[in-house]
Amino acid sequence: MTDGTVMCGDGARRCPWGAAPAEYRRYHDDEWGRPVGDDRRIFEKLCLEGFQSGLSWLTILRKREGFRTAFACFEPTAVAGFSEDDVERLMSDISIVRHRGKIEATIANARALLGLWGKGQSLAALLWAHEAPGPAPEGTGDVPASTVQSRALSGELRRHGFRFVGPTTVYSALQSLGVVDDHLGGCDFRAVVEAERGRFERRA
Repeated sequence: MTDGTVMCGDGARRCPWGAAPAEYRRYHDDEWGRPVGDDRRIFEKLCLEGFQSGLSWLTILRKREGFRTAFACFEPTAVAGFSEDDVERLMSDISIVRHRGKIEATIANARALLGLWGKGQSLAALLWAHEAPGPAPEGTGDVPASTVQSRALSGELRRHGFRFVGPTTVYSALQSLGVVDDHLGGCDFRAVVEAERGRFERRA
């Protein structure tokens, strides 16, 4: 290990958590930190981060296709129309995390997103307004659990009616959606992410 990273068998240096298992490596290499500006994709990730609360992210990754099937590919208009019967259906669906509060929060979040759209606002603009680039972390100990920005965004999301969006959950979403680049300074994938962030068009 050098500068906090791990040298993997394929010759690439990665953040320690992204070395293994295979699901983590794919997520680390191909998705984590890549900038996202599509509201549906942001909605999905925000909800999945909420489901992850108290669990490992590996559990969520392994169930992600189940979540997509259960929640209509996280199409906000479809999810906003879910009824109590849908909640009961989802509580019996072993392909997802069966937590009533988190299921109901996903439906509430879809309705909150529709409310944002009704005001001419976007979830992407809300997230990217809280971007605060900083130095590359050199080790996992340099990566915070939450920040001033995630706490501010958490409060703003709650005011709009979103649930399960505490500061730590929100910070994890900011990391995964590229609003924050927390790939370690020695990670080979940090340069890839930074290049994408440089080309990315922020929504106002």
